[in-house]
Amino acid sequence: MSENTFHGVPRSNIPWYPTINYEKCLSCGKCVKYCKHDVYGFEEKQGKKVPFVKNADNCIVYCNGCDAICASGAISHPSKMETGRIISKLRKEAE
Repeated sequence: MSENTFHGVPRSNIPWYPTINYEKCLSCGKCVKYCKHDVYGFEEKQGKKVPFVKNADNCIVYCNGCDAICASGAISHPSKMETGRIISKLRKEAE
C-alpha cells in the first residue's frame, strides 16, 4: 500500500492536524460528527467521554472546518502560511 502524499510530500511528514484545548472543550462531540475523515474519536477521561485526535494524518491538509463548528473555540490548526513553507521546504529537499 502506498503512502498518501500531498503535492508529492508524504502526508505523515506534514504537521497539519487539529489540537484540542481541553480547558475550553465542552465534550459536545460536534468535531467527531463533523469530520468525515475519521480524524476524531472519543475516549474516557475521568469518567467523561471526551473527543481526541485519533488519526492526525487523516486530516486533509489546509482543512480547518472543525475549528469553526466548535462552539467553545477549543480546536485549532497550525498556521496555513507556515505549513505551506514546510511543504515547500520538504518538496525542495526531495528533489
